[in-house]
Amino acid sequence: MPTTNQLINNPRIPKKHKKSHWSFPQKSGICKKVGKMKPKKPNSALRSYARVITYLKKKRKEVTVYIPGEGHNLQEYSRVLFCGGGPKDLVGVKYHVIRGYSDCEGVKNRKQGRSLYGTKKS
Repeated sequence: MPTTNQLINNPRIPKKHKKSHWSFPQKSGICKKVGKMKPKKPNSALRSYARVITYLKKKRKEVTVYIPGEGHNLQEYSRVLFCGGGPKDLVGVKYHVIRGYSDCEGVKNRKQGRSLYGTKKS
């Protein structure tokens, strides 16, 4: 805890916030690798994921992205749109793919909760 004299001589300066390049809601990128991953301890399944390379103003970043829903048509060099929020049981996955946009098709034969999986009304 600083003394009164210390605060008089060196007053507190508010921190300047840097403008982030990641402030927009969706990001796009190209799939580098598509595979399956096992979740954390209490759960057991095979979850689909993709390693995606993003290009933001000459700044290249590689992230792991979860592919929601049953089945997908993604492969290497597919373009995807993804946003924040991944499954809680996959370690290190912070994003999920937006289905039904660009190269990623929607889930087939889906009747309920279609908007999350990019399926049109039949």
